[in-house]
Amino acid sequence: MSNNLLNEELPLGFGLALAQNTKALMCFTALSPEEQKKVIDNTKKVNSKAEMRDYVNSLITM
Repeated sequence: MSNNLLNEELPLGFGLALAQNTKALMCFTALSPEEQKKVIDNTKKVNSKAEMRDYVNSLITM
């Protein structure tokens, strides 16, 4: 993960979903810090565990 993005900046549900999806985690860590921030900001629109899982899965196709 980027040195600019500290683990405590990850929302809990997002971090847990990433931990369960290695491919999505690798895609997320390959993003620039600016892109990572956009992804994290978009997690605020997620309303359920299932939506978060789907959102994290969508990172694979980014």
